[in-house]
Amino acid sequence: MIRAAVRAQGAYHFAALPCRVKLDQNESPYEPPEAVKARALKLIAEAPVNRYPELLADSLRAELGRYHGWPMEGVVVSNGSNVLIQAIVTAAGLGQQVLAVTPTFPVYGIQARLLGAELIEVPLEQGFALPTAALTAHLARGSGVFFLANPAAPTGNLYAPEELHTLLVAAGERWLVVIDEAYGQFAGSDALALIRRAPLAVSLRTFSKAFSLAGVRLGYALAQPEVARELQKALLPFSISMVQAAFGLAALGAPEYVASRLAEVRLERARLGQGLAALGLTVFPSATNFLLFKVADAAAFYRGLVERGVLIRRQDHLPGLIGCLRVTVGTPEENGAFLEAAAEVVRSSYATSQH
Repeated sequence: MIRAAVRAQGAYHFAALPCRVKLDQNESPYEPPEAVKARALKLIAEAPVNRYPELLADSLRAELGRYHGWPMEGVVVSNGSNVLIQAIVTAAGLGQQVLAVTPTFPVYGIQARLLGAELIEVPLEQGFALPTAALTAHLARGSGVFFLANPAAPTGNLYAPEELHTLLVAAGERWLVVIDEAYGQFAGSDALALIRRAPLAVSLRTFSKAFSLAGVRLGYALAQPEVARELQKALLPFSISMVQAAFGLAALGAPEYVASRLAEVRLERARLGQGLAALGLTVFPSATNFLLFKVADAAAFYRGLVERGVLIRRQDHLPGLIGCLRVTVGTPEENGAFLEAAAEVVRSSYATSQH
């Protein structure tokens, strides 16, 4: 028998349409350098693949600890940060509450509903500001898991450390606070100083964005060792393969490529924003590798781009995002092609600006 909560949950999906310019999934537009891939393949070739991998991926956890200046015992790795979200809800949300703002990364709510937690969603305020008063009120009277993406997705804005501190204090020892920093490297932000002082807080990270390893499926969490040990119990044994560990180790050994790519993303993000604004479109501030922008008719604008071979992501179905679409920052060539297609769509009267 399939549980009612599973039947009621819609399947996670996106439009995998044929295109010449793919800017819809917030991936890095670049492969890792050949030296990184070669190092990973060498580690794989040397690995005894007839044997199980390290139970807790100790080699990768140790390297992540060195990379972040964090105790290895406080590092948990898994097959993508989505799996860690599931483990976090399993460990601290079952029979409790899962609190999140809306709109936000949908997997928080999906896992809460599938696992039977009580989901509480608090709308963002004007300008995508944090609803601090409403959140602190919920934190004061409930318990469970509080997820907060910073920088935020899909809105792209960055919350101040003081705002996070206020919420961590309000959470006390009743909530496990998860700060999802999937896009943190693009913003130059880091919540570890706050995590160090908070006994029940987690920083969630990924190799999918700045490290250019979305296809590898590798995520990790940083927390106090006592919390990390409990989260590890909620994961299945051997949570990553030798292949995933090899790519993670190789990427951590070449931080210079990440730094150069981050600098380019920031430059191209600014160029994209200026280009969209020049077309009369409303562009929202972003600290990530994507931009959220608003048009009069998101469906028509999206359709016009698809007809020109450009794929981005609609966001107009989400609360508070009427008319909004999201575009990933690509290569200079991809960004130029997108802006050219967007200009054609505007000129063809598919959509006009909305202010």
